[in-house]
Formats: sequence, structure tokens, C-alpha cells
Amino acid sequence: DCWLGCELWRQLGLEEFWDQRLGGETKREQVRWEKVLRLLVVNRLIDPGSEFRLHRQWFDRSAMGELLGEDFAVAGKDRLYRCLDRLLAHQQELFVYLRRRWQDLFGAQFDVLLYDLTSTYIEGEGAQIPKAKHGYSRDHRFDCRQVVIALVITPEGFPLAYEVMAGNTQDRTTLREFLKKIEETYGQARRVWVMDRGIPTEEVLAEMRECGTAYLVGAPRGKIQQQEKKWLELPWRKVRESVEVKLLAEEGELYVLAKSEGRQAKEQAIRRRKLVGLLRKLRAMRRSLPERDKLLMRIGAAKKEAGRAWWFVRIQLPEEGEDVSRETFTFAVNKEKLKKAELRDGHYLLRSNLVGEDPAVLWERYVQLTQIEAAFRELKSDLGLRPIHHQLGHRVEAHILVAFLAYCLSVTDRKSTSLNSSPIPLSRMPSSA
Repeated sequence: DCWLGCELWRQLGLEEFWDQRLGGETKREQVRWEKVLRLLVVNRLIDPGSEFRLHRQWFDRSAMGELLGEDFAVAGKDRLYRCLDRLLAHQQELFVYLRRRWQDLFGAQFDVLLYDLTSTYIEGEGAQIPKAKHGYSRDHRFDCRQVVIALVITPEGFPLAYEVMAGNTQDRTTLREFLKKIEETYGQARRVWVMDRGIPTEEVLAEMRECGTAYLVGAPRGKIQQQEKKWLELPWRKVRESVEVKLLAEEGELYVLAKSEGRQAKEQAIRRRKLVGLLRKLRAMRRSLPERDKLLMRIGAAKKEAGRAWWFVRIQLPEEGEDVSRETFTFAVNKEKLKKAELRDGHYLLRSNLVGEDPAVLWERYVQLTQIEAAFRELKSDLGLRPIHHQLGHRVEAHILVAFLAYCLSVTDRKSTSLNSSPIPLSRMPSSA
């Protein structure tokens, strides 16, 4: 695994890239900074942990000393941290370099870009981290400060760029600046931006239409009800085995109402599971009939766990001062409301300024947003991006950059495997392989 990590590093040409930018050997010992960074990234790829753990445990148990041609000095604790201090100045150059490298290796295309945001929380107070703020936590750690990470990748998973933002940044405030940075870095080109519905504002979408920037974004379901009569008059068109669409062109935009049998079954299964769990808890409360205050606390906990399924149950609670009994505490499923919701299941609305595009292509591009969700899962779980233990702002961002580099190695490995022709020459594989 260490050998493969180093070969992927060389395959991407990162040895030469970082050697030119980090300088040569460190002052005290003859250790190149590029080797220190390679050690950090390969460790993050294989067995992610803290720099201190790498220093005290992992390096001695790994083959990295032999592969790097260095002794324990390369894994010195202070040296690992000082390496992090040198990275951020070269972040933009790295993005441009990797884009060219993936084009050379795999013919990667960057005409369709997936854009989304996530958050990752910081252990400790984070008082010396300017971007560490309380905000909406995707990790459900509202007690911790966090940073927000905006990421752009291709449908194949190749990352184009990312940005670290303050933890209280709202999704809808990020797109305009990110569009500007991408154009400044890579120039204006024919790109299609694919995003979820909570990211662009109407103002930003209008600007994108005005300057000719293509977009494909989800739209809230309430938009369907606003023009329900128009949708009812339109015919369904089959684009896949279990997917049908309706098209509505309006004011320079194309609205695509999609209906997926697979998504419908999934949404109904999730709701029913939540609803069954809620009803089971309510029946248990009705059997035990706790005191009113305890009953309200238990119902509050059940409501939180049930999520949206809560709105499909009508509950009558005893008034203040009233005894809890089978007459004062009742509940029933709102079957009419549940039936209406099930009719809407599996439907989602897309909007785009690509009015002449095939709706099947639009649908396929939108469902590719699952790729960026998978990238976030890999970064946060497999590569140990979450949680962050550093307590200095620049080291928090360097930690994210190291995880990003590890993700780049992982993407390169998957792409090489999928092409069924490894770019790594077999003659360079160790004899034990």
C-alpha cells in the first residue's frame, strides 16, 4: 500500500511539482520537504491519523522509510508541522497543474462541473482559527465550531478546485465568488454548472443567463404546485426504463419535471420506516401513560427522530393540569395527507438555461451530483478529514489540503483501474507483488 501510494504520487508528477516549490533539503538534516509531504499524504491515504501518531507509531511500522530512502528524521514531529506551514501558498498552482495532468493521463474533460458544499467540525475551542464559526453542521455537531468547504469536481470525480470558508457561511452566498475564481484561474469556457437547489439565488441565476454561463439546478417542489394546471396538460416522455419527464419552457429556461420509480420506492420506504417507528413509540407511551411533563419530553424526542414523518400523524395531547389518559392522549395517521405525499414521491424538478438540450442528458447530469456526495464521504470518513484537531488557522487549511492530495491519489488509482490498463509499469512493481 505504501509503495502504491508513492507510485501514484510519481504518476501525477507531484514529486517534481513540490520539489520546485517547497525547496530542497531542510536546514538541520538532509531531508527534502517533498518527501515529508509525501509521507503525510500517503499516511492520510492509507491509515489517516494525527501527525503525532504518524511520528510515534505509524512510520516505524510502515515501509515509508525504505521507499523514501530516509531514516526517522523524515517523520520528526516538528518537521511534519513545519511542512504544513509551507503548503498553502501553492494551492492555486496545484489546482492548475492537476487539471493539466489529468488531461494528459486520462483525457479528462472539464466542461461539466459539479458544485456543492459540506462542513467539517473542529475539536477544541478553535479560538485562533479565524474561519472557525458555529453554523449549520452537516455532521450534526452544532456544539462545535466548523469550517465550510466548497468543492468542484467533474462527473468522473476529478477535483478542479476547492475553497475553505467560514463555518457560518450560507450556501447561497458562495456561488458568485466561486464562478469568478474559476474563470480567473482557467479562463472563460463553455461549462455547465450542476448544483443542488439550495445553492444559487435567483439573482445569480439571472447573472449566469446574462453572461451565457450554462447551469442545471434543482428547483423546489413548490414550483410544481404554482403551475399545476400547466404541468397536468403536458404529456410524459420516457427517457429511461423507469424515468419519465415533462418539459416546460418559460422565460429563457427549461423546466424538467422528472418521475423516477426507483426514487419513488426509496422515498416511500424511508417514510414508512420512520412512520412505523413513530407509531410504535406512541403506542408504547399510550400503554404506559406517563405524567404529562414526561410525556411531552418523550414526544419531543420522538418528533426529532421521526423527522418529516411527524407531519403525517395527528396527535391530541392533554391540556395543562389535565390527567394523561387514553381519552386525553390520542393519535391517528392522517391518511389523506399521506396519500397526497405518496403521489408526489419520486418527482423532482430541474431548471436549466440549456433550452435546446436533450432532457435525458439533463437528467443524467443532475443525478451525477451523487459523485460529489461520494467525494465528501471519502474525504471525511475514509481520509480522516473529520474532525480537525489543529488549533491554528493555516494548519487547519493545510490539513484539508493534505486530505485533498490523498483524494487525488485515490481518484487516480480508481481511474487507472477502470481503464483496465495501469499507467504504472509492471517492471517497477516490487518482486513480492
